[in-house]
Amino acid sequence: MPENKLSKIHPPLAKAVIQSLDLIFFEGRKASKAIEYILKSNKKWGSRDRSFIAENTYEIVRWWRLLHYINGTKTSNTKEGTLWSILGIHLAKSGYTVPDWKEFKFSNSLDVAAKINLANAARAIKHSIPDWIDQLGEEEFGNEWENQLSALNEQASVYIRVNESKTSAKDLMASLANEGINTEPSSKTKSALKIVKRRNLFASQAFKKGLFEVQDLGSQMIAPFLEVEAGMRIIDACAGAGGKTLHLGTLTSNKGIIIAMDTEEWKLKELKRRAKRQGLHNIETRHIASSKVIKRLKESADRLLLDVPCTGLGVLRRNPDAKWKIKPTYLEEVVAVQYDILKRYSQMLKPGGKMVYATCSILKQENQNQVIRFLKENENYQLEKEQLLSPYKNGTDGFYMALISKNP
Repeated sequence: MPENKLSKIHPPLAKAVIQSLDLIFFEGRKASKAIEYILKSNKKWGSRDRSFIAENTYEIVRWWRLLHYINGTKTSNTKEGTLWSILGIHLAKSGYTVPDWKEFKFSNSLDVAAKINLANAARAIKHSIPDWIDQLGEEEFGNEWENQLSALNEQASVYIRVNESKTSAKDLMASLANEGINTEPSSKTKSALKIVKRRNLFASQAFKKGLFEVQDLGSQMIAPFLEVEAGMRIIDACAGAGGKTLHLGTLTSNKGIIIAMDTEEWKLKELKRRAKRQGLHNIETRHIASSKVIKRLKESADRLLLDVPCTGLGVLRRNPDAKWKIKPTYLEEVVAVQYDILKRYSQMLKPGGKMVYATCSILKQENQNQVIRFLKENENYQLEKEQLLSPYKNGTDGFYMALISKNP
């Protein structure tokens, strides 16, 4: 049995998993936020306990449909008693010895292996994905879709981005090793280090000193795609909490100005806190309270980053609950929002400037099709290059990025 598994299932830990699932599926919380809330409820839990709760909750969410199939229930009709049975099936599927508790009586009587074999005949159940997403994927990727699904169901590796304005990858590796955190360099970008074994990185002294940020390898490839230079005026128009904004600050050597914008003001406050820790002082924040904010910045940016809202289907490894919460109507809505942002926000780019349109989706509707439409309707813009990253082909989260230049 792998060393991360406990030889005995403790009732408080099992109950914590149930509580996390309740928050995710009945109260609509994001999986990451639900787990964070549960872990904070008991400070006495050690690292193994916390890992058990987090990892098993994520795996149950990931395999939600398959586990319900084994259980003989529907994902749309889940009650607390069903959650316990689902947990028991998951534990059996994962190689644990399921305790002889009354809550697990039903799941202990099931032939889990036999049901999994039956599920293998139906791709959407085997890979635990809603039918409508499975159909979309097949239409887009054909025979490659099953490989994409397999990769999207793998647990994502943890990467950090070196804050090169404060340290180097080599020095950070040594600093983290002194704290018992082992890392490996990436061959794809010198700013990325892979965490060998999961740890609470935010408690490390290196993090508190602003020497790194947690950021997926694929995400780290977007800011360099914008081809920024020190001294430029750059706008990150959908900045959120600012992972890519901070990367842009490092790439410009803290020179010039970066305007980070978002419709959610609280995210910009978090960005300010992160920028201070990283020692970046060339970042301004502006809350998009109305369309006037965009109009005032017309043709003012040398570079523009549009990391637009999306379905998140490229990051299901990290956020598996997204596949159960988004609906076909949401895809239609988000495609409309994306194009509206691309159309209106692109006006902030100077003639001769460049912008990147990016998503964390792997669907053409959100990616290539949007760029094709924009270029057809705006002849003074040109596509310079584009790239689609996928868990299957690149081992990263799924991202799309297109570098578009505006004629002088």
